[in-house]
Amino acid sequence: MLDITFGPQVCGDLTAGASREWLVTDGRGGYAMGTVSGLRTRRYHGLLVVAGAAPAVRKVGLVSLDPAVTLPSGAQVRLGVHEWSSGAVDPPGHTLLERFDLADGIPRWRWRIGDVVIEREVAMAYGSPCVAVTHRLISGGPVTITLAAVTTWRDTHGERYADAPPPRMENVDGGTVVEGSFRLHGPDWVPAGNWWDGVYHREEAARGLHAEEDLWYAGSFTATLDAPGAVAEVTAWAEHLEKLPEPAAAIVGAARRRHRAVVAAAKPADPVDATLALAADAFVVHSGTGPDVVAGYPWFGAWSRDTMIAYEGLFLATGRADEGRELLRGYAATLSEGMLANTADTGHVEYNTVDGTLWFLHAVDRHVAATSDIDLAAELLPALREVVAAHLRGTRYGIRVDPSDGLLTGGASGEALTWMDARVYGVPITAREGKPVEVNALWVNGLAAVSELAQLVDADPGPAAATYTQAYESFRTRYPAPSGWLYDVLDAPAHYPLGADPHQDDDALRPNQLLAWSLPYAPLEPDPAPLRKIGTALLTPLGLRSLASDSAGYLGRHRGGPARRDGAYHQGTVWPWLLGPYVSAGRRAGMDVADVLTGLTAHLREYGLGSVSETADGDPPHGATGCPFQAWSVAELLRVRQV
Repeated sequence: MLDITFGPQVCGDLTAGASREWLVTDGRGGYAMGTVSGLRTRRYHGLLVVAGAAPAVRKVGLVSLDPAVTLPSGAQVRLGVHEWSSGAVDPPGHTLLERFDLADGIPRWRWRIGDVVIEREVAMAYGSPCVAVTHRLISGGPVTITLAAVTTWRDTHGERYADAPPPRMENVDGGTVVEGSFRLHGPDWVPAGNWWDGVYHREEAARGLHAEEDLWYAGSFTATLDAPGAVAEVTAWAEHLEKLPEPAAAIVGAARRRHRAVVAAAKPADPVDATLALAADAFVVHSGTGPDVVAGYPWFGAWSRDTMIAYEGLFLATGRADEGRELLRGYAATLSEGMLANTADTGHVEYNTVDGTLWFLHAVDRHVAATSDIDLAAELLPALREVVAAHLRGTRYGIRVDPSDGLLTGGASGEALTWMDARVYGVPITAREGKPVEVNALWVNGLAAVSELAQLVDADPGPAAATYTQAYESFRTRYPAPSGWLYDVLDAPAHYPLGADPHQDDDALRPNQLLAWSLPYAPLEPDPAPLRKIGTALLTPLGLRSLASDSAGYLGRHRGGPARRDGAYHQGTVWPWLLGPYVSAGRRAGMDVADVLTGLTAHLREYGLGSVSETADGDPPHGATGCPFQAWSVAELLRVRQV
């Protein structure tokens, strides 16, 4: 795996160290997350963040364990770090960090106080909402280490304040139970119970959100570390509170062994592939209904479009086809009126994408092509035929096949059904009603895939074959624009802001058209000319812009409050996942795209450590934004690196 290591120049500089984030996950959607410097910069940061019945329904429990070391001289040195609403950073424990490593996916810090060196490691027990934190004496001593347990119990998207009742504490053997929901256990517990007022989260302030909260100091653990190798072990967990988990050091060791096994199963070609294979593991979760995918940490849950776009990279490129098979069968069970359920993150199941189902057809086809799983093809073919039939009949949100050309059209006032789905105050920014180019590239691809799967199992393809011919020819005739690239949307309705023509065609230069050349059954032959135009206008070191910078409405900064960020989300913001289709299309066209991934590979050490961000600014230097850990960004980089 890549060597991800930082010394005191990064660790001790909050601007540098607090902008690099680490993540460990529990395989269920819960996680521990923070920064290299130890400063919590987000409301989402914590050592025990617990997923509920759905991965997106999370609560923050154990916020931090702040170390204080009593030296042989009797002096006490505090190693934690917090930022306060006053602007103060106290204590400044980051200034004593000599090193941070992400080794085998386990974050590790070393503080040096003269000849005394303390090492911390954090890991989670896979399959259980349980975090383990160890503090080991590496040199010097003897010392006494005290660990202040800072807690809360709240939704990850909110805050808790001292004007509310304090968290309920029930002291038990070796620790305490907080709010009846999670338990802490470690050496020599001494309960406390008071608020720490005015903790400040600089990233939330930058995002235009509430940046302050109050935290509950529950108590402290204390251990004497007599000689190098001595360790203080603390665990926190949120299930089966009556039962102690394995010791913290054992959990850390098990996590390290499991991470190595995950990487080995992926058979990586080099350290970058190994790092990406472990990054991919964070997004694959298991619940009572089977495997699923977390779209991004720290705030997303499961979204079917993201899952299906990421499917090849997360499952087929990492040796997890068996889990993938189970996932595809589970998602097939959600089909309704020919549409795949999009998400339940909003509190109820939504069927509100025009493309998520088409990505599902693609994922099934790629799975069967990679595994020769004819049984799965035969099992799912009736459902796939019904998807085609439902789109021919017409389904939700006006999604239907236009009988005049065989292309998919869709949209409804106030809705945004493509992946460009941002809204500001409820109003879609990129509604893209009509016939979006990537939707119809996926439609043609999906029709061909259903026909191929039917042939593979010697079955009737249903209406897919005949519909394919018409859609294929119409795509090739209608989408090429005089500009030298493809129209982004055909037949947009009159209220679409392009003019008065009731059948408008939008030729905005966007990356959506890449699917017309990149998909397995792409409707267009490889052609370097339009791809070069796209690359010239949209390509950046971290991905492709969502809109050319010389276009009306381009916004080059994905920063500020929610309205400003959402307004820029698909109006120029860079998306790393789009490098996948760009590289695939370029290779098919015989272009030299070997160096296109260089910036994204370097990015693995920059933001979400060992992973790839959701988005970046459209303008140079393309600072990363959005989720630091994003499933389809990792998956597409993995996929195209392995071709």
